[in-house]
Amino acid sequence: MHKKFALKIALLVLAVVISIAGWWLTRQPEQPKWITVKVDQGAVVQRVSANGTLNPVELVNVGTQISGTVLKLHTDFNQPVKAGQLLAELDPALLEAQIRQTEANLAGAKANLNNAELILKRNENLKARGFVSDGALDGFRKDLESARAQVLQVEAQLMKDQTNLGYSKVRSPIDGIVVSRGIDVGQTVAASFQTPTLFQIARDLRRMQIDTSVSEADVGSIQTGQPVRFTVDSFREQDFNAKVRMVRLNPTSQQNVVTYNVVIDVDNKDGILLPGMTAQVSIMTNRKDNVVRVPAAALRFRPPESAATPSPTGSQSGSPSGRPSAGAPKVYQVTPSGGLVAKEVKIGISDGRFTEVLEGLVVGEEVVSRLASTAATGQTSGFRFRMF
Repeated sequence: MHKKFALKIALLVLAVVISIAGWWLTRQPEQPKWITVKVDQGAVVQRVSANGTLNPVELVNVGTQISGTVLKLHTDFNQPVKAGQLLAELDPALLEAQIRQTEANLAGAKANLNNAELILKRNENLKARGFVSDGALDGFRKDLESARAQVLQVEAQLMKDQTNLGYSKVRSPIDGIVVSRGIDVGQTVAASFQTPTLFQIARDLRRMQIDTSVSEADVGSIQTGQPVRFTVDSFREQDFNAKVRMVRLNPTSQQNVVTYNVVIDVDNKDGILLPGMTAQVSIMTNRKDNVVRVPAAALRFRPPESAATPSPTGSQSGSPSGRPSAGAPKVYQVTPSGGLVAKEVKIGISDGRFTEVLEGLVVGEEVVSRLASTAATGQTSGFRFRMF
């Protein structure tokens, strides 16, 4: 009795094992699921991005040509000034003393000149009476010329001293706004070797510029007049418009990286942009409207080797394996059986999100952008059968 029962149990287990093994060997693998996107028609805008700094269009460093102690300040930060307006005064005491000394020297030189003229005139009279030789008279004439030269020399020194006295009053060379002041009352400035900067004056902050560096790989696509969009950290939600003024031809090389300075004109009529702000710049280098375009993700997508199927003869461009020639731009389309077939395309400009399609696709076609599910694609599932 027990033997018959055990035999029945063994046969039942064997039947279950055979059924499971048959299902396992004959089951169909789950097809992968592809996310597709449609080819559409629209605009593709190509841009070059860079960071830059907002600066005044014209910034003048105001210095001094003489040394001295700052006696008075007549302006401060952010104050508007006019051309010729007094900004600061240096202590003129030493300069005034130098002028008085030079004036005294001039008076002495003029007295010597008058004396030389009298001596020459007296000796000319004596020469006419035969009491003075020609050689002696020539000496008196040379003394007179020397006295005249001395007067001219001292007069030039006096003019120089008076000019230096004028330099003790520092004046604005342009109409503008004081953006920097580098001195205080009582400070000594020395102009012996290099002219010190006392003030920085911007001509007009309603017009500013962005100085930005663009790599040599991108600079060839930048031209004067191209539209620019930029943001600053102080107004992150606001886009500002500008345009390219010039690409300066003097390159900068750092660690074998060559960049060019691109100058961008900015209209700051509202006055909210300030010198020194960092700008995130986007320069529009090319724009095409109403073109056939495909999401760039579809061009970047590459499926597993097992998912690509051979292209139908004459229907797709590419190799017999379903993959186009190496290096050619390609997209993938879903076949009726759920596989993929590669399709070679000819592309134009790209903005990173969309890419222009010149040949190979039409509006409305669907292409694969990514894989949604990888389950059971030629692989076993998580179920494991174990025999003991």
